[in-house]
Amino acid sequence: MAIVALACPALAACGGGQPRNAAPATSAVTAAFRGSPAPLAGLHQQGNQLLAGGTTAFHKRLTSLRGHPVVINEWASWCEPCQSEFPVFQRVAVRYGRQVAFLGVDSRDTGGSATAFLHRFPVTYPSYVDPHQRIGAALQAVGGIPQTVYINAHGQQQYDHAGPYESVAALERDIHFYLLK
Repeated sequence: MAIVALACPALAACGGGQPRNAAPATSAVTAAFRGSPAPLAGLHQQGNQLLAGGTTAFHKRLTSLRGHPVVINEWASWCEPCQSEFPVFQRVAVRYGRQVAFLGVDSRDTGGSATAFLHRFPVTYPSYVDPHQRIGAALQAVGGIPQTVYINAHGQQQYDHAGPYESVAALERDIHFYLLK
């Protein structure tokens, strides 16, 4: 299984308040994802990629993930709260990546900026490009960014969290409450 190289050392913050990369080492990611169900392994193989295809491709992927709970994070490179929460998603997506599917939706962004953002904060799941927020609208998640949508294993939306996750514990709490009850 191809795993995104996440062994980048933590980036030094340019200023005191800038978030730092929290991507686990490649060896930790490989160990965590060993034995992942095929649909989740497919996500891991596309880790940190920006995928085209709009709502059609996104909904096709969601359909392929039926039977697994899904966490969808809508983000943008220019969004400061997204920058603060990405280290949280870096950790939690690895911890729960064998049970829960993670997907990103890169909203109202440009390719170069989004690519640079993912270089700074690599994640183990792909993000769908959504420059006009059509995927967000289909999820009824149009509004502020970041936004996180929870979909249960039956494909039903359970919760829509507006705003950033400030801690691993907060994101884990919502995953357990809405998806792993």
